[in-house]
Parts: sequence; C-alpha cells; structure tokens
Amino acid sequence: MAQTKFDKQVDESADSLARGIARVLAGRDLDGVRRTDATFWRSGTRVLPKVEGKVRRRSYKPGWRRLSFRLALGGGVAESGYLTTRDLDATRETLQELWENRETALATLEPGGIAAASVLTVGTATYMVLTRERRELMREWVGPLHEALHQPLGLAEQTDPRRYLHIPKNFSDDDAQIRIDLPTRLGFSRDVVADLITQKLALQGVTFSWHPEGRKPYVLVKKTRKPPATALFKDPKMRDLVAKAKESAPIIGFGAGGRIVSVDLDAESPHILVNASTGGGKSVVLRCIACQMLHHGSRVFVLDTKRISHLWARGLPGVTYCADVADIHDQLIALGREGRRRTQVADDLGIGADPKAIGPRLLILLEEVNATMKQLARYWEKIRESGDPKVSPAVDALNEILYMGRQLRMHVLLVAQSATARALGGPEVREQFSTRILARYSVNAWRMLAPEVHPAPKSTKHAGRAQVVTGGSATETQVLFFTEAEAHEWASTGKTTAAEPQHPGLPEQPGPPVFHKPAPPADSPPPDVWSSDASLPPIAPDPALAAEPFTVPATPPADPAPDDDDQAVGLRQAAEHHLPGITLAALRFARANDPTFPTSAAKRGTELLYSVHDLKRWARNRPRAPTGTTDLD
Repeated sequence: MAQTKFDKQVDESADSLARGIARVLAGRDLDGVRRTDATFWRSGTRVLPKVEGKVRRRSYKPGWRRLSFRLALGGGVAESGYLTTRDLDATRETLQELWENRETALATLEPGGIAAASVLTVGTATYMVLTRERRELMREWVGPLHEALHQPLGLAEQTDPRRYLHIPKNFSDDDAQIRIDLPTRLGFSRDVVADLITQKLALQGVTFSWHPEGRKPYVLVKKTRKPPATALFKDPKMRDLVAKAKESAPIIGFGAGGRIVSVDLDAESPHILVNASTGGGKSVVLRCIACQMLHHGSRVFVLDTKRISHLWARGLPGVTYCADVADIHDQLIALGREGRRRTQVADDLGIGADPKAIGPRLLILLEEVNATMKQLARYWEKIRESGDPKVSPAVDALNEILYMGRQLRMHVLLVAQSATARALGGPEVREQFSTRILARYSVNAWRMLAPEVHPAPKSTKHAGRAQVVTGGSATETQVLFFTEAEAHEWASTGKTTAAEPQHPGLPEQPGPPVFHKPAPPADSPPPDVWSSDASLPPIAPDPALAAEPFTVPATPPADPAPDDDDQAVGLRQAAEHHLPGITLAALRFARANDPTFPTSAAKRGTELLYSVHDLKRWARNRPRAPTGTTDLD
C-alpha cells in the first residue's frame, strides 16, 4: 500500500526526532554538522577541513560534558514546568496587584536594583582588570601567531588558537616554556614553523624540542642562550671587565652568553634615553654609567628634582648636584654656554685636533624629564619679564646640547617614565637619542620609542633586565648592578678628577684661592666655563708676572660698581654689580615669591628700579635654603 503524504511527514518527523535525540545523547551539535575533532570522551583541538563560519567554543568540548549540561538544563526546565492551574491563578493575581500598586513596588525595588547594578559594575570591572594581561596576550601574541601558523600546520583558520597554542603570560622569562600542539599528520616543514614562532614571538636564543610520537605530537620552545640572572659589580670578574672598559664606552650590562653590552658615546650614540615604569631600575642604569665615567675623569652634572635619586654622587669630586628647579634652570643655561664655547674651540682647532683639547667629557644626568620639564616651564613663567622669550632658555639650552655632535664630548642621559614627544619638546628631539634602554615597558611605549624593531620583545619582570635598542636591533641585557657604596667608591678612584665646579647660580665659597697670574697667548682658546682642563697643555706664564700673586674675585664685575647705595638700579644691574653670588633668575624669583623683597623705588620705561641699599639689606637678611640651592621657601 502506497504511503500517503501525511504518512511521509510523520516518518520524516519521527526520523528527525530520533536523530535529534541521538545527537543530544552523543553530545554533538544539534544541526548535525561536525565542526571539530572532539569525540565523546576527548576535547577537540582543531577545526575539521571544509568547515565554514565561526566555530563556537562549545564545539571543542567532549560529548560527555555537553550531555551533562543538557541533562541538567532539561531537568531544571522540567522542574519549573510543573505549575498547576491554582499556581497560575495566584501568579496572575500577584502580577495584577503589583501593577495596581506599581509606584510602591518600584520604590521598594529601587534600592535592590541599585545594589544589583553596583555589584554587576564592580564585578565587571574586577573581571576586566584580572583578565587584562590574558586579553593583551591573546591580542598581541597568540592571535598573530595563529594567523601565521595555521596554514603551514594545515589547520583551519577558524581553529581556536587557545586549543593548540599554550603560551604563558611570562613567556619571555628565562625559565618559561612554550608548548604548541601539532597535527597528527606531520606534513609540514619544521624549519618554517620554527622560524615563524621565533619571529612572531620575538624570541632570541631558544631551542625547539620536537615530540612527534604518539597521539598528541607537540613541540616545546625553551630559552637557552639567555643573559645571566644577575650581574653584580662585587664579582671579581665583573670588576676586571669594568676596569678595562673605555671612558667613552662604559659597560651597561651583559647579554646572552655573558656578552658585554655597551654603547660607545664617541662612535655610536652621544646621548642615551632610559625609559621604564616605576621600579624598572632607571636610577640603577644611570648610576652604572655615571660612576664608570667619573672613574675615568669625566665630569657629571646630576639634575634631579627628586633630590634623592643619586645620593651616592653627593660630595664626589667632579660632580655638580642640582636638586632645585632654580639651580637646574641656571645649570642648563651654563651648559648651553659651554656647548657654544666648545663649538668655537672645535672650529678654531680644525680637523685632526685632539678631542681632549676641547675640554673634559661632560655627562648630564636628567632625572624624571616628565616632571622636570613642567617645573622648568612653571619656573620660567614666574620669573619671566616683559620682552623675554616664552620658551624657557633652559629648555632651549638642553635642546641645543642634544643637537650638538659627539665631537663636543657632551652627553645627555635622560630618564623618563613615558618619553612622549610632548614631554621632550617634540619628536625631532627624541630622535637625537639613537640608543634607548627600555625596561618594564608597555606595548605602546615600545611602538613609540623603538618602532623599527618589530615585533616588540615581551617585557619581563626579571629584576635588572632591560632591552638596549641601537642600530635597529634590540639586545636583552642584564644591567650591571652597583650598590650606592660601590658606585661612590669606584667613582672616587681612578683618574684624579678636578674639584667640583662652582655652580654659576650659587654664591662663591669664602676664602678664594690664590693663583699666579698667567699670560695666555693670543691664539689660545677661551677658558672652560667652570675650570681649565687638566688634559690641556700647560700655558707658559709671563716671566714678568710669574711672581705676582693675585686673588680671583668671587664675581668679577664687568664695570666698576658705583659706591652710592642710594641709587636706583634694575635687577640685571644689581645682579651684575651690587649683589655678588645672586643670579638674575634668583632675584626675579624672589620678587615674585618672597614677601620681604623690597618694593620698587622708581621706574625707567617698563623696567622697575630698586634701591641698592634696600636690595643689600634684603640679601643679608633673606631666608637661606640648604647649601647648594637658590630656592626661596
């Protein structure tokens, strides 16, 4: 008997129902499409060929887990479905009552709703914070590696990379290892896969351990050639290496296999930028470089608004420590003048001259440039007068030094938590640092400071570990660690350093030394801003004046100062002729901030004039800051 159309529909429905029940019990997708290699007892690791569209995470789960979830869900629905007619009537009456008294119900539910929304917001924020590193790992490393590997390994593009790429968050650490599950059919090139893994994860000095046997083949990637775990100056071998290093190429640290990492300031990079977050060891890097150069006779200028970053350097010969913004302002201006003087000397000496004839090597340590630049700008706004430039002359002097060539033997070591172009004064200023040391950096910081090195090496929290970027390549380095006592001891030994130069913005020390007046030849270069270079050839004194002693005045006036204290003068004339040891910047700052500063006695055009007698009395009685500062509290 032939089947009717109704009978066929019944048979098809029964067949579909039987298939659906079988798929539910087998833990398979209900549409019947097999998307992954998951079985009833084993999780899936890859997407099957010719599968299109997005593959959801549940398709990778084993069948028994999916069946358990479905049975639990079905049981809950069945339990909730046993509602009698009486229950339905009661529910309907309750809803009707709530609707009639909806204002009271809403007022009652409002506190609970606010609490629920608050809990949801806090929970979401907590989840985002806790999973931030994992999400960044997936976005920056795991995802791009999957895009590069799925074709060579013969995997579908829809394969979830977390199923076969097991990359820990700290995969750049020395003891970390990476595991990559391989397809059972080994129809791929090991060299191609290894090269892609090395490039996409920015790995250096790693080995690959292949395990093709068994049902689950895999490869392990471990770091073998790595920098030493520590590099301590107290180690006799390290101390010998430091003693052999050149003045222009102090040791920064040690790379893979113990290879020395250094930068030649005369041949490679005259200036160095150190970028690291808090606790990244910025001051340790500067201490390492500065104490080695002091050991060889260089002069160091520490510009430190934090005041305590380099306590080891205080009191050392050849070190000028500026902790107040007024001192830093004046010192940068003086260094700018010294740079122009050296340019003139280099031009007079011509080609082939001894570089030491220009002057001693000067190293400028500028701590926390983000905060220092803002303080210099605010300080200049306070002391700036009508007609003065808007940009601080100290910032202009720093930029001028950065643009000077390595021939002038002036080097800047700049420290920043975020060396943005705005913080440094423009992108062209940042380009003057061809050597950059980065530690505990973010992905954005690397893209900003070292875009030529791609991909960026994963930052590590290993103490003392940094990346030294120069010449378009990055070298993982364990920074050489000096304790403060070791740095002080090493800096104070070695070549004899000149006495600490007098800061131009500070008062002269009492008891000026007595010298025999020399007669400089007409073609001799102008003297150093602070003191003469011991490496220069001695200047023969005039025999007629050899026995005539003279005393160097504290501040030699350009013109003889009048004796009349009742006259009215401007601040510039007062600083040059009447108030030795007090700079014009200090007077301008005191006028703006010191309530005891005398009032003006007259006016010449737009310039305010002050009584010399009142200025001298104020100078004698003004509040004194600690030695080494011109700041007026």
